[in-house]
Amino acid sequence: MELNAPPIIFDEVQYVPGLFRYLKMECDRRNERGLYCLSGSQPFKLMERVSESLSGRVCIIELATLSMREIMGDNFTRPFLPTMEYVLERRRNVKKPESIWAIIHRGGYPELWQNPDLDWQQFYASYVKTYLERDVRDLSAVHDLDVFRRFLSAVAARTGQIVNYANIADEVRVDASTVRKWMSILEASGIVYLLEPYTPAVLKRAAKTPKVYFRDTGLVSYLTRWLTPETLAMGAMAGNIFETFVVSEILKSYSNRGVDYRYCVSYYRGKDKIKRKVSGEEVAIEAEIDLIIEENGVLYPVEIKKNTHEKASAAAAFPVLDRIPEKQRGQGAVVSLCPEPGLLRENVLEIPAWYI
Repeated sequence: MELNAPPIIFDEVQYVPGLFRYLKMECDRRNERGLYCLSGSQPFKLMERVSESLSGRVCIIELATLSMREIMGDNFTRPFLPTMEYVLERRRNVKKPESIWAIIHRGGYPELWQNPDLDWQQFYASYVKTYLERDVRDLSAVHDLDVFRRFLSAVAARTGQIVNYANIADEVRVDASTVRKWMSILEASGIVYLLEPYTPAVLKRAAKTPKVYFRDTGLVSYLTRWLTPETLAMGAMAGNIFETFVVSEILKSYSNRGVDYRYCVSYYRGKDKIKRKVSGEEVAIEAEIDLIIEENGVLYPVEIKKNTHEKASAAAAFPVLDRIPEKQRGQGAVVSLCPEPGLLRENVLEIPAWYI
């Protein structure tokens, strides 16, 4: 640091733990900001060092894989919110992808988009091998990597679902406590995101377990063996992976603006019964809202469907939020593959996924 005047960028700092002591001394000595930028490919180790040495002295920015906006060269920077104001502003320069399933399938790792000829299977095979041999061994004493690989695939098959630790444990043949520990490794290393449920006291019958979402849809497509965009779009997991993509893109729209979204996003599933048409027949189903975005005491509900057009009944669970006295329900939306934005009913929009 004596040979290089700030601002300085330090990459892969988790491998140089001794550096943090000197950074702390420099931060305490100077009254300036933005002197040092720290980055690393192992977020768990990096955050561990930052928490130990630089707590209260740093601004933490999450660097996710490329968003659809970045892939499309779209310079729109406003975080997603399902409102008419957002849609009207977004439509001024929105870029519709030629094939959204091609983007979902390829994933967001920059190298895949910098080099279009890079083999998709080879890239993710190498990524998984590197991740298992580097991050997993560093984070936990996993003795049998084959068992951990099965666990990784089992979680991938459940993306977009409520986590059932016992069910995963039975499939992988380990105990539930091990599954919980390994799930925390996936979350700490940025492979998955656990979306917490919305559980206000007034909604006593709400689910209390988080939903799991893979951070990158290319990786989850590889792990679940959907080898082309076409087979993925028509496959049994298309709905869950599309939901994973939409949730991931919404979270990126916040993190790319430096906004910590962890305390403003959730989902809801409860035992409240709502009526909805299924295959032409009206049936009673449990209420579920895929995503709730909270801002300034207002709850914005979002339902995610891969269809090209949805009916207003897709938002049938939204009124559940009206029971919460201290909150206000804002405009909601169904995010789908519809060609253009539209109004399904009063206060409920239908928004194309590329508007995120």
